Amino acid sequence: MKIAPYTLTATEAVQAIASGHLSSVDLVKSCLAQISDTDASIKAWAYLDPDSALAQAAECDRIRKAGLGTGPLHGLPVGLKDVIDTRDIPTQRGTDIFKDRQPEKDARLVERLRESGAVIMGKTVTTELAFVHANDTRNPHNPEHSPGGSSSGSAAAVAACHVPLAVGTQTNGSVIRPASFCGTFGFKPTRGMISRAGVLQTSESLDQVGCFGRSLEDVALLSDALAGYDQNDRCSFARPRPLMRAGAQADAPVPPDLVWFNLPFNDRLSLDAREGIEAVLDMLGPRLTRMSAADTLANLVAVQARIHEYEICKHQAEVFDAHFEDLSQELQSIVVRGRQISEAEYTDALAVKDSAQTFFDELFVEFDAIIAPSAAGEAPKFGAGTGDPIFCTLWTLAGLPSISLPLLVGDTNLPIGVQLIGPIEKDDRLLRTARWLQLHLAQAT
Repeated sequence: MKIAPYTLTATEAVQAIASGHLSSVDLVKSCLAQISDTDASIKAWAYLDPDSALAQAAECDRIRKAGLGTGPLHGLPVGLKDVIDTRDIPTQRGTDIFKDRQPEKDARLVERLRESGAVIMGKTVTTELAFVHANDTRNPHNPEHSPGGSSSGSAAAVAACHVPLAVGTQTNGSVIRPASFCGTFGFKPTRGMISRAGVLQTSESLDQVGCFGRSLEDVALLSDALAGYDQNDRCSFARPRPLMRAGAQADAPVPPDLVWFNLPFNDRLSLDAREGIEAVLDMLGPRLTRMSAADTLANLVAVQARIHEYEICKHQAEVFDAHFEDLSQELQSIVVRGRQISEAEYTDALAVKDSAQTFFDELFVEFDAIIAPSAAGEAPKFGAGTGDPIFCTLWTLAGLPSISLPLLVGDTNLPIGVQLIGPIEKDDRLLRTARWLQLHLAQAT
């Protein structure tokens, strides 16, 4: 039986296009048909322009047939979280405050996507200003549940096979958590790996770009295409990047050593998530070390909140002043609280963030990766929030590369992810460890 193109992973699709067995136009048509068939209940898309997508795909096919150079994402449809600027598609940031906002130029990561040959399908739904208040997107596995946030539509679009790849952002848990809830791979590379120029700024210190795909190699493929130095981003670093796809394809030379932290908030795990993760930990045997966490490590949750709330009030001050009554009640309360944080408290929080990065640098001398929950359990019911991000907070604060692997299933048959966290700028090593973990668990079951 012929496989429908929309079901292909990004890695499979790019190989099929390169070999001439699949055209980009046929792939985009198949994805658009899947969107038409399913998005009425999922609501993953804030903006979709089928004619533009097909025109981009036709140009990709023309380039390939002409024997011209092609990029690593040639002909692949990609969804963009609706906080990422595009010169030809509105960027509305999940709020009517920015309804029909049309940027004058592309974000730097969009430029890299176009250079890589990707087809920009449209904008995926985000929560209000990429923070806590949910919009309309539902979980593709069960529309009565949330897809998570704030990269709601990006995770849902990949899970529903609307696109093989999508881009999101994470300031706390906004890539890893929705990936867990929607059963996709979610990868947030090291802070500074991917430029944030042209992306809505909620926290200059914490905002990071991440990727969604349906395989480990998929998210590595997209991350490689997006990564690069940008002098316009203060966190971007002018050093060579690790080759992430090579890491995702590599075998570990020796079995890696993993560490699990016994954190005080681990009691927030649901029973099914706890049992599933314990089973994974048991399978690791001598490769796992369980470590008690100092109180200072758990206290980093409050540090992250202080930095995030202070900085969003600073970066979006004009928006909040002019449109306070147009904000959700959840965001209004955050703004009020954030404006009460003193500069001294904020400066102290930044110093603690720096010390956390030093702690993890020392930890990874001994261990290859941290293993942790991706989220507290299955996706919550729609209307009950986008889920607790606390199992991502520490690693995001420190800028560590993190990946959610769709390894578990909860009591109501919704996905639950398991998270791996690696050392700064060794994203390829983290992906190699993730590959090892997948193979190890497959052999053990």
